Amino acid sequence: MQKREYILFLLLLAAVVSILVCTVIGPAGIPFLGLAEDESASIILFSVRLPRVIAAMLVGFGLAAAGVVMQGLFRNSMADPYLLGTSSGGALGAAVAIVFLGGAFHWVLAFVGCFAATFLVYGISRRGGRIPVEQLLLTGIAVSMFLSAILSFLMYTAGKSLHQIFLWLMGGFWNISWNDVWIGLFIVPASLALLLFSRELNIFSLGEEDALHLGVDIEFLKKGLLLASSFITGIAVAIAGSIGFIGLITPHLMRLVVGPDHRILIPASMMAGGILLVLSDTLARTAGNEVPVGVVTAFFGAPFFIFLLKRRYME
Repeated sequence: MQKREYILFLLLLAAVVSILVCTVIGPAGIPFLGLAEDESASIILFSVRLPRVIAAMLVGFGLAAAGVVMQGLFRNSMADPYLLGTSSGGALGAAVAIVFLGGAFHWVLAFVGCFAATFLVYGISRRGGRIPVEQLLLTGIAVSMFLSAILSFLMYTAGKSLHQIFLWLMGGFWNISWNDVWIGLFIVPASLALLLFSRELNIFSLGEEDALHLGVDIEFLKKGLLLASSFITGIAVAIAGSIGFIGLITPHLMRLVVGPDHRILIPASMMAGGILLVLSDTLARTAGNEVPVGVVTAFFGAPFFIFLLKRRYME
């Protein structure tokens, strides 16, 4: 077994262990010896904690996989899944559902908002069948700011719904059910489908011109990556809201561990992202009064990312 395959095996083992251990951990004790007779403990374990932990793992999978793709597409380790306005679109969709529909179908409108933002960026950036990466980046920033402005106005006029919007924006897994898990399962095949682009992503990292000369259909590659990453990010945001730094830090860290080969980097980042988000959510729900998991990931993620940047530029 080669070193990178060994690392993948260890990450897979760690992911399984983290699911089992974090399902057990919680403010309410679980008497395993009498679990069959204790109905309340059984409900807590199988209807509350287990779907929450699995959902966190799936969302971590998706955000990390989308982060790898966006960093490969822009050839920049500073890129993340929300770069093209998907988070702003999803937040706006969810806020519309909260304000005007009392929260009904919020995940549907959040998913639609993510996809709509991506297609808007794609449509504006397209030039005669081509999608310049620089144009895509700048358009994504502009669209994200515009959607954020609409969201800010909606929050200003939200009234009693403002608190609920704030909680959703900070990200969390409070009301996760098995229905959310079934929806989140679509993240797995969509993320693994990104492996089909791993060879082209490796070549694309050399530059667009070199990739074109080596036979890569770069425009098809961009469209495929944008579609897949938007689908994955849309599901993740629809389930858990906006959770930062998972899709930014995890690919960066795994690139240091397993190297830049996307055939290994994508699955390694997926498992590491899932583990990181499960551990963060466990800390969020066991640290006294429960805090949004997005606060936890930002609290640890931002300083760690600064450390990585300092280390990178000091080398």
